[in-house]
Amino acid sequence: MHELSIVMSIVDLAEEQVKKHQAREVDRIELDIGTLAGIEFDALDFAWDAGVKHSVLASAERQINRIEGKMRCMKCGREFTVTEPFQPCPDCNDYLNEFIQGKELRVKSLTMKF
Repeated sequence: MHELSIVMSIVDLAEEQVKKHQAREVDRIELDIGTLAGIEFDALDFAWDAGVKHSVLASAERQINRIEGKMRCMKCGREFTVTEPFQPCPDCNDYLNEFIQGKELRVKSLTMKF
């Protein structure tokens, strides 16, 4: 379950920021996670509960923004929504596409208690 290692990395980042800004803990955290980032959201929820115990994120409100997958066809230029990484262009049926969004995995914001 790589979701636990992701949660632990988020905890490390949050603890570093809390220390840097001399805060007590994190009040709210906002995450951007793409639907094509390879994250199982149920596993992330399970890992989150275990991973944030006794950390600066223990009582933080968590918001996850799910970013839908979008690609651009390299042949015809059409932009389209995808649910998996290897889908053909709906216009020309070509598989040579580039990701526009959907692979994000980032901490968008932290709100801290002082």
